[in-house]
This record gives sequence, structure tokens and C-alpha cells, in this order.
Amino acid sequence: MKPVAFINFLHKIEKLKFTTRHSWTSSCRHESVAEHSWRLAVMAMLCKDEYPNIDIDKVIKMALIHDFGEAITGDIPAFLKTNQDEENESIAVDSLLADLPQELQKEFTMLFAEMNTLQTQEAKLFKSLDNMEALISHNEAPLSTWLANEYTDNLTYGQENVVWSDWTIKLKEQIKEDSIRKIENEKL
Repeated sequence: MKPVAFINFLHKIEKLKFTTRHSWTSSCRHESVAEHSWRLAVMAMLCKDEYPNIDIDKVIKMALIHDFGEAITGDIPAFLKTNQDEENESIAVDSLLADLPQELQKEFTMLFAEMNTLQTQEAKLFKSLDNMEALISHNEAPLSTWLANEYTDNLTYGQENVVWSDWTIKLKEQIKEDSIRKIENEKL
């Protein structure tokens, strides 16, 4: 990859550093898409021992690239995202990947396809961790940043994506317990 193309691609995805998500940090500021992707990659790295037969490096790559399209489209909370929004994000990803060398285009395109079909263990782990990262972020933020629907959504969001693994089920259960405790303690 030529240095100029390398730098130009980094300029495009740099927008993820200041594109904010619906989630808030514990310091009461909106979280950026880049911060979410970074922590998701750390989560994948940390659960490597739980999944000795899964290619954790692939899951980390998925975590790092999964929101590339949001550098163009911005973030739309999962509970508001429409099929058209998904299509727009897919077009944005294709546009970004077109600037990469052929080998990287192919690799990333295959990773996006794998994430979308959720047929592999790597994709399933990625998706469950992606959902759980959002919930953990909500639990870290003050209740004053929560929307009314999040009092129930934080208890159920992502449930369908954790059922493939005993460990992700346990993770989801712990996050749910943390959510309940947070709601009860902060309402006092």
C-alpha cells in the first residue's frame, strides 16, 4: 500500500474518533464509535482462553472494522436503525473499502459478509460481544443518560445473540444483574 493511500484511508476513518454513539461514558460524555470498537477488540482479546478453538485474531479484526461505515453515515442506535440505514451503512463500507489494495478489500469484504450472516463461531462471538459492550457502557454511565426504553432494553438487548455459548450466556446474565442493581441503587 502506498503511503499516500495509507494516510488517506486513515483520514477517512479518523471520523470514527469523533463520531459519537448513543452511549455515554462514566464521565458523562458521549462515547465515540472508535472507543466502542477499541473496547470491543479488547473484550475479544480477553476472552481468548474461553474459546481455544476460535480464531480470536479474526474476532479482533471484526471488532475493529465493524463500524467503518459509520465514518460516513454516523451512528444510529440499534433500536432506531432501519433496513434502509443498514443498506446505507453497507454502501458506505463498500465506498471506504474501494480505496484499499485488492487483498485488503477482499479480506475485509469477506469479514463483513461473515459478520452479517452470523454462521461462524467467530461472527457469533463478535456479535454477542458487540451487544454486550453496549450494555456494559450503559451500566457505566449515570442513569440520567438513559432513555426510558433502556430500563427494559438493558435487561433484554442482545439475548438472541448470546445463546450459542454458555460463556456468553453467563456474561449476559452478569450484565443483566449489574443493570438491575444499578437501576435499584440509583433510584434510591
